[in-house]
Amino acid sequence: MHDEGRQLVVAVDGPSGSGKSTISRRVAQALNARYLDTGAMYRAVTYAVLRDNVDLSDAVKIAAVAEDVQLTIGTDPAAPHISVDGTGVDREIRGPEVTQAVSAVSAVPAVRALLVARQRAIIAEAERIVVEGRDIGTVVAPEADLKVYLTADAAERARRRSSENATNQAATAADLERRDRLDSTRAADPLRQAEDAVVLDTTALGIDEVVERVRRMLDKVTA
Repeated sequence: MHDEGRQLVVAVDGPSGSGKSTISRRVAQALNARYLDTGAMYRAVTYAVLRDNVDLSDAVKIAAVAEDVQLTIGTDPAAPHISVDGTGVDREIRGPEVTQAVSAVSAVPAVRALLVARQRAIIAEAERIVVEGRDIGTVVAPEADLKVYLTADAAERARRRSSENATNQAATAADLERRDRLDSTRAADPLRQAEDAVVLDTTALGIDEVVERVRRMLDKVTA
């Protein structure tokens, strides 16, 4: 059992469509923990960059937007939310414009430095928290109690994402491949599996099965 007096941090990484958000929220609810979607933070900054008509090749101006923008992040797994300068943007940050631009914005080192610091501060304030993203186990929370790297085959990830967003599966597959390639080859904090992460292939697993496996992993590391 987990020592109630000690902080518990679960890091969940993986590519788009692997089930990170659904699994992380469900695990957080099961643990009565907080939940942090770091991808939403990069998307929120991207939303602000697009709102301000900043050129996606201008790293200095992108960094300035990230410095100035006020992000409010709700970490309740039952109702996570994020706002930009006081305006809720949960739906807007999932739109195609932000999705197309987020890899470029999140590749800017100054943006990553700012948001990683913010993410670490949120983690530090939580008694227990499940954090999902692409660099949690390697960069944001390398000392996490449990690191899980979720994956699934490319076709299944595209199927899931296209059904979520009601988009064309072939176009979605191409976009996922593009983002994964950009995010795994960027110089700053690339998408990669932590050496001590447990790899969990969700291709043939239902949500309940994945949540149960993660909980069993947690029982082992917190025993």
